Amino acid sequence: MTLSLLLHMPTLDETVAGEYRDLPEPIRVPGCSPIPAKELPDPFQERGNDAYEALLHNTKRYGLAEGIFLNSFPKLDAGAINALQFAEPGKRTPPIYPIGPLVKIDSTGNDELGAEKCLNWLDEQPTGSVLFVSFGSGGTLSSHQINELALGLENSGQRFIWVVRNPSDKEADASFFSVHSENDPLSFLPEGFVERNRGRGFVVASWAPQAEILSRGSTGGFLSHCGWNSTLESVVNGIPLIAWPLYAEQRMNAVMLTEEIKVAMRAEAKGENGIVEKEEICRVVKSLMEGEEGKKLRTKMKELKEAGERALGENGSSTKILCELVQKWKSKICS
Repeated sequence: MTLSLLLHMPTLDETVAGEYRDLPEPIRVPGCSPIPAKELPDPFQERGNDAYEALLHNTKRYGLAEGIFLNSFPKLDAGAINALQFAEPGKRTPPIYPIGPLVKIDSTGNDELGAEKCLNWLDEQPTGSVLFVSFGSGGTLSSHQINELALGLENSGQRFIWVVRNPSDKEADASFFSVHSENDPLSFLPEGFVERNRGRGFVVASWAPQAEILSRGSTGGFLSHCGWNSTLESVVNGIPLIAWPLYAEQRMNAVMLTEEIKVAMRAEAKGENGIVEKEEICRVVKSLMEGEEGKKLRTKMKELKEAGERALGENGSSTKILCELVQKWKSKICS
């Protein structure tokens, strides 16, 4: 979906007047569900800023590429991939090569002891009973939001592993651009939270072995920022999602996961302050882990996982595309 938007961006820039966010109707992008303007990546929210201009400049040059690798597969992003592979003549859309889902199997981190404790705890839990909560390598929440998330998880009564980072009341991607505080992230949790949830919840400071956690049989759900790597890791392991996007293209990924392929539910902010309140968090967590909607999402995600496995199989679409491309390169070298 994101690639389709970026390739379509020059057309949007020429045909849309004013700010995208002021449009009464969702944005139409080839092969994609209509996208509400508020769900577009951050640079689209202010057309006069430098980020928008830089992005527009670069997307106009995409047509110069001889091809674009896409870490996806038809079942995951069918509409967009079909639209890109069969673009209208004159669109200058380069060939698209979907060769996913490719994920890193082993996590890397500097806390081997902490990772071992985390995985050992997971192995002691019932099958499909644990919700993994993580916002990626850069995602951060405000102090208020951390408090609401903690209380929502506690009130849900569900088992969970939560990767907690120091809060930022300014930027949702603050972990990318700041040195980690010397403060213990767990000190920002509500008083007594860790003790009250000991045994049912496992709270980890700053980092956890995500790939291994998602591959464990006891993991039954993933509350995620919907970054693409995390999304693919969920798909590969068949883990349904609670979508909680923070920045970049994550809101668009959330739209695709909830509206198009229906393997996720959305945690919605109710008020103007953008805070997802504890009652909403409790609701979606219980719904995913023990409700009828969660069962439906789990079934859909299992189907998607199996489709991804077929795509990477010996006669799968991703394997064939890559083999054909390699042969094309070899023939060019030899000619």
